[in-house]
Amino acid sequence: MTATTPIPARRRGWTPSRRALPYLLIAPALAFELLVHLVPMLGGLWMSLLELTQFHLRDWVRAPFAGLDNFGFALDLDGAAGAELLRSFAVTLAYAILTVGLSWTLGLFAATLLQRSFPGRAVLRTLFLVPYALPVYTAVMVWKFMLDRSDGMVNTVLGDLGAGAGGTFWLLGDNAFGSIVVTSVWRLWPFAFLVLMAGMQSIPADVYEQATVDGAGIWQQFRSITVPMLRPVNQVLVLVLFLWTFNDFNVPYILFDKSVPGAANLLSIHIYGSSFLTWNFGLGSAMSALLLLFLLLVTAGYLAFTSRRLKDV
Repeated sequence: MTATTPIPARRRGWTPSRRALPYLLIAPALAFELLVHLVPMLGGLWMSLLELTQFHLRDWVRAPFAGLDNFGFALDLDGAAGAELLRSFAVTLAYAILTVGLSWTLGLFAATLLQRSFPGRAVLRTLFLVPYALPVYTAVMVWKFMLDRSDGMVNTVLGDLGAGAGGTFWLLGDNAFGSIVVTSVWRLWPFAFLVLMAGMQSIPADVYEQATVDGAGIWQQFRSITVPMLRPVNQVLVLVLFLWTFNDFNVPYILFDKSVPGAANLLSIHIYGSSFLTWNFGLGSAMSALLLLFLLLVTAGYLAFTSRRLKDV
């Protein structure tokens, strides 16, 4: 009878259960996320409750407690601060709606155009993605030089065509709003194009083939097949574009420097001016908290509305 090898005893020690293992794996990433996002957000909320002006910056922890006075001051539409905040909110809302709408429309058109195979499609697709691949500073500075009144390409071309002999101030006055919208659309529409093109490629080709056999034209296929099947993609895409544009700071700051015209005074720039130019960080933090609350409400309402529509399909 041969001797059998004894089975080694299990090492004693704590081993996580299968239910706890996923949470343990994401715990480091969750802790880092809380450290990067949640801690500064809570710090900003606490600052919004303080009378934190230039007189208390050296020891801001001991700044006088103001309670909700900063929020009341920001929401007082009869006062100068409340009126300016409301005007900036209206400008930002119009800017976000136009930028998202135009970016989505151009992206959908380009994605539909490049859906079918033809010579040169790969080159055209690469060219479409160039604006999104450029760094923000480079892309906006290019438009800043193009829109310059004296030596800009826009006024030069319009002058050669006889449509702008005197030169137009594109970065001043009411024209500033159109300039910032065009610059932002040029930057963002390739992202919409990329997402929508990926969504279209996930639609089975058999569906289009069956529709063609049934006699459906290109427009009927687009309206009855493409658009409905892109609803899950559009739900995320539109929300992301809206959040990006509503919080946009880089484009107006680079395009206009620190002298942003009133027609392009977005909320991010307005909050920056209230905080770092007038040194009233308590008021600026209160405006940031109000902006955060507004975006949370818009996001929750939008997801609830679009999710209900997706279930009804």
